Amino acid sequence: MTECNEASSRYAALELRLARNATSPGHVTQRLHLIVAILLVAGHSAFASPCRFKSQGEGRVVAIDARSVRLDDGRDIRLNGIEPTATTKQALTALLVGRDVILRSADDTPDRYGRQGALVFVGESDISVQAVLLAQGDAIVSAEITDKDCATALMESEAEARRQKKGNWADPSAIKNAESPDDILAEIGRFVVVEGKVLSVRQAGAMTYLNFGRNWTRGFAVTISKRIVPAFESAGIALKSLENRRIRVRGWVEGNTGPRIDVRLAGQVELLGASEPTGVRP
Repeated sequence: MTECNEASSRYAALELRLARNATSPGHVTQRLHLIVAILLVAGHSAFASPCRFKSQGEGRVVAIDARSVRLDDGRDIRLNGIEPTATTKQALTALLVGRDVILRSADDTPDRYGRQGALVFVGESDISVQAVLLAQGDAIVSAEITDKDCATALMESEAEARRQKKGNWADPSAIKNAESPDDILAEIGRFVVVEGKVLSVRQAGAMTYLNFGRNWTRGFAVTISKRIVPAFESAGIALKSLENRRIRVRGWVEGNTGPRIDVRLAGQVELLGASEPTGVRP
């Protein structure tokens, strides 16, 4: 049996399982949302298997917000690997309310808010809910997943949505231009994606600055602590080599006079081709 046929069989089986518990019009609509969403990524095997970490429990989803879900046993589960957009909560509601899910992650240690972080899978599906959200354009990759294969799969899910201008990526301002620092500064406290050319790389003490403007105090810049440098070197990226390169960077906007993104993970930075159109991954 081919991979495509195997995938089709899995999703048909998932549909039948969901149908047994979905008799009202509302449940039928939610079920169809889930099936269609999963089929969006079913044809790309890279989206499925790389993120199947060790099972960290299961449960039924009873409540949802944009960043986490609550299970029927009272646990709050933070959705690892993504940052929410304006449509994340609505998409999650269609996908997960009343569904039985399996939690997978390398570690089940709760965060400071008591939430267990995990990738979430509906039933026995090989595709995480995070990958579905990203493929729909209903979330942004956070770059917190350090497993290389899983991180690549999630980034590919997002890249496909960007190429097709789905969801969040239908908005031309979804990707900020590094040459427009005021637009980025307006997003202080928010997680954003910025693209632009690094004009200079400067080191001051234990911090490296990727400067995107001639005016260092007002232009957009990326800061990288010395302790993060080995992660870039392991990824084959020398920070000095980023000078005059176009990159895509994601993270939380900070700053008073000029906007800043503090990069804490190498996955927050992507190299772009010299002639690559905005928003498209090489």
